[in-house]
Amino acid sequence: MEKFITDNTKAVFIETPTNPMMNVTDIQELSKITKKYGILLIVDNTFLSPYFQNPLLLGADVVIHSGTKFLGGHNDAIAGFLVTNNEAIDERLRFIIKTTGAGLAPFDSWLILRGIKTLAVRMERAQENAIKLAHWLEEQKLVKKVIYPGLPSHPGYEIMKKQSRGFGAMLTFEVTSKEAQTHADVPKEIQLKNGITDCVLRVSVGIENIDDIIADLRNAFALVQ
Repeated sequence: MEKFITDNTKAVFIETPTNPMMNVTDIQELSKITKKYGILLIVDNTFLSPYFQNPLLLGADVVIHSGTKFLGGHNDAIAGFLVTNNEAIDERLRFIIKTTGAGLAPFDSWLILRGIKTLAVRMERAQENAIKLAHWLEEQKLVKKVIYPGLPSHPGYEIMKKQSRGFGAMLTFEVTSKEAQTHADVPKEIQLKNGITDCVLRVSVGIENIDDIIADLRNAFALVQ
């Protein structure tokens, strides 16, 4: 990362794990670099939520969350959050919110608060399902590769164990044939640069019975075998 920092760099913005290839960044080590250069470290923590990972405690200056996803959890509110423990940044963000009117409406705020009350139990169940699904996918002939940071084979596994309390509910896998594709709106050259081929699929694992989730995938695989 350090070689990309120039005189006009104001911040480093990362997502860890990344979407969709689940690349992991050591937040604490990166924060040492950003502090060395006096720039901000901004971390998108949507995939793990505050339940599994707390970037501010690892040296980040600003944390971003899509409240629409795990924080809300019920697919009925659109929201986003910026979190900081820096008073100067907090004051500037509050000024922007008050002057632009970009604050969340009262009812949407209530919906997000309702979702946060069940965040822990939902994240634990979804992660439990994700781990089981990852192991099941590893055994399937149609699957070439499973990318989940909760697998010891993942290159970021040890970093995840160090900086988070869990591995989340998102996983990516690559199949042997081109039957479906995610990220279709991303230019082809950018997809390939990030390892996304026509055979790469991302799954946001839910809290349903894991046997039902596996059965759905088994039926889908049966159609292309």
